[in-house]
Amino acid sequence: MASWNSFPLQVTYEALGWFAFFSWSISFYPQVILNFRRKSVVGLNFDFVLLNLTKHSSYLIYNASLYFSSAIQNQYYKKYGYGEMIPVAANDVAFSIHAVLLTAITLFQIAIYDRGEQKVSKISIGIVSVAWLTAAVCFFIALPTHSWLWLLSIFKYDCAFICIPFLLSNLQFNSIEYIGIQVFMTVIKYIPQAIFNFLRKSTDGFSIGNILLDFSGGVGNYLQMVVQSVDQDSWVNFYGNIGKVLLSLISVLFDILFIIQHYVLYPTAKKGSKWVDSSEQDEQVREHLVAPDQTAQENV
Repeated sequence: MASWNSFPLQVTYEALGWFAFFSWSISFYPQVILNFRRKSVVGLNFDFVLLNLTKHSSYLIYNASLYFSSAIQNQYYKKYGYGEMIPVAANDVAFSIHAVLLTAITLFQIAIYDRGEQKVSKISIGIVSVAWLTAAVCFFIALPTHSWLWLLSIFKYDCAFICIPFLLSNLQFNSIEYIGIQVFMTVIKYIPQAIFNFLRKSTDGFSIGNILLDFSGGVGNYLQMVVQSVDQDSWVNFYGNIGKVLLSLISVLFDILFIIQHYVLYPTAKKGSKWVDSSEQDEQVREHLVAPDQTAQENV
């Protein structure tokens, strides 16, 4: 296993990693707090939450397996070289565990709070079902040869097309790589919320605090990978872990879109706390209008 060549770069790498971890981890709380304060999840797209849970679950499987399994690590070294470092840090595993837990809490809030007429679409349910069914099929394909690194890549690459050519032409497991579960889920999970905001011409009910923190974490994660590559004088950390690279890039781009929607396209007046939603603002306006009349009556 490769060691660090520069102690300052090692410290910087660790600092950036934990910065990304805390930014991403804290990013789940604004939405949970907003839902709790409003006792409502209206404005939060349920497809976004379901797809997000699937994405973080696959990310947890990938990170935990590559970080803790010596067998998978040996297969990684054989493929990319024994001088390379495992591209998963402790903060990656910690974040994944925390992300799955907080996303599950958000789903629980959807079940108990006011939902209006919103519901999970059949399309999202179908996508999630196909994703996990495909992963299960690939598990049984990898089992006879113990190709765990290839199986693990299913959670960062999609195996819907890789399994078929293997069965038909006996291709090597590592000969083809495709866009995977966590990257695919990252791409599509944001789309329902973005469209939902567009149709409503509002971001009320969808926390911008979540987006700002997620954006900070994505930038920190990219910088962390750059620092490691500079120290090792090798960019295999990027092309050997393309799922993580695409994951960060796509997240940052969608974060920018949501920031534009919130502050430019559909700005809403925020009075006091940024957690105040439109219904609370309307109530404040009504109280302000009624107050002068009450004062006049008292004077009479």
